[in-house]
Amino acid sequence: MNIFNRKKSETAHKSMRIRNHTAIFFRNALLRLHYIILCTLIGLLSACGGSGSAPSHSLSPAAAVGEKLFNDINLSASGAQACATCHNPNNAHAQANDLAVQLGGQNLDQLGFRAPPSLNYDNLIPLASFDATGNPVGGFDRDGRAATLAAQAQGPLLTSFEMGNSSGAEVVGKVKQAAYAAEFSSAFGAGIFDNPVQAFDRIAYALQQYQLESAAFHPYNSKYDQFLNGEVTLTSAEANGLALFNDPAKGNCASCHASAKVVDASLPAFTNFKFVNLGIPRNSGIPANADSSYFDLGLCGPDRLDLANRTNLCGAFKVPTLRNVATRNVFFHNGSFNDLTAAVTFLVQRDTNPASWYPQDSNGQVQKFNDLPAAYQANVDTQDAPFNRNPGMAPALSASEISDLVQFLGTLTDNYTAQP
Repeated sequence: MNIFNRKKSETAHKSMRIRNHTAIFFRNALLRLHYIILCTLIGLLSACGGSGSAPSHSLSPAAAVGEKLFNDINLSASGAQACATCHNPNNAHAQANDLAVQLGGQNLDQLGFRAPPSLNYDNLIPLASFDATGNPVGGFDRDGRAATLAAQAQGPLLTSFEMGNSSGAEVVGKVKQAAYAAEFSSAFGAGIFDNPVQAFDRIAYALQQYQLESAAFHPYNSKYDQFLNGEVTLTSAEANGLALFNDPAKGNCASCHASAKVVDASLPAFTNFKFVNLGIPRNSGIPANADSSYFDLGLCGPDRLDLANRTNLCGAFKVPTLRNVATRNVFFHNGSFNDLTAAVTFLVQRDTNPASWYPQDSNGQVQKFNDLPAAYQANVDTQDAPFNRNPGMAPALSASEISDLVQFLGTLTDNYTAQP
C-alpha cells in the first residue's frame, strides 16, 4: 500500500471508529439498565458483579443461540471471521496467533489498532462507572467505553477493520438466513426479525449471555485456584514468585492484580478493574503508527470520546486480569511484546534500563515513553514499585526473581490437572 492510500485508509478507519462509537454510546444507558434487570431475573447477579464460581445450570435459550452467533463466520463481511476467530476458545478466548493487531474487513486485509484481549472472566467486570475520586472503573474494551458486554459485542460486528458489516440491519439479515434462525426467533419472539433495531440488540444480548453463563469463559480451575482451595501445593519457584508478586517493594503486582480471596471468599479476579498508564513502547507493527501524529490515548481517544478533555487520563488503559496470561501470544494494548518473560522484564527495567526498551534519536537520546505525546508523558506511573527507580539503579527484581514470578503467572492458566 502506498503512503497516500495508507493514510486515506487510516483516515477512513478513524472516521468509522468515531461513527461506531457514537452509535453505541447512545445505547449504553439503556443497555446498562437492561443488563441489570435481566441479570437479576435469571439469577446471574453473581456473574455480573464478580462471583468466584461459575454457573452450574445449562445455558438459557438466549445464551445457547449466543454460542452459535459467537462461532458463526457468516456474520462477517468476509464470510470467514467469527467472534471466535480473534477470541479462540482453545486459547482462553484470546487470539491464537502472534500478530500485534488482527486482520479483518471485507477482504481480511485491514489491520486493526489494538490487540484483542482475552474474554475469559469478563463476567467479573463491573458496569462502566466512576469511583469516588471521579476516575473510571469497569466497562468493556481496553478503554472501558462499552458499558456492558452487550454493548461491547456490537462493536466488532460493525467496525470496518473487524467483521465489517455496514449496519446492524445487515447483521440481522444474516442471522435471519442462518440455520439457527428459528432458534433465535424462539428465544426472542416470532416477530423479532420484523424489527431490525430490536433484533440487533437481541443479537448483542445473546452474545453477552453466552459469555456470562458458559463456564468455558470462567472455569476457576487453574492451579492457583486449586491451591487457594487447598487441593494442590505450589512449587518452591511458584511460591517465591507469588511472594514477589505480592511484595509492595518488589513486584508489587498485587496492588493492581489482587491475588487473595476477597471478603466473601470468592476467588480473585487478578484485576482492580481500573486504568493505568504504563508507558508501553510504540509498536511499529501497527500500520496506524506509521503516522507520527497518530497516538492511541486509551481513555481519552480516539475510540472513547466522553473523557477526551480529561488529559490526565490520556494514555491509560484497562488493567487486565492476569488469569491465563501465560497463554497469551501478545502483551499490552498494542501487542508490543510476544513473550511473557520479556513483558515482565520490561516492567521491571523500564526505568532503570530504558535504553533496552525504547529507541534513540539521532543524538543518542533515549525516546522514553515514545508512544505518548510529550504533553502526556507525565501521566505514566513512575511512583509505584517497580517503577519508582532511575537509570543506574538496580531493578526491583533480578533475572532469577523474574523467572520465579513468571513461573507463578503460569499457575493462573485454566484447566490445570495435577500430574499423578
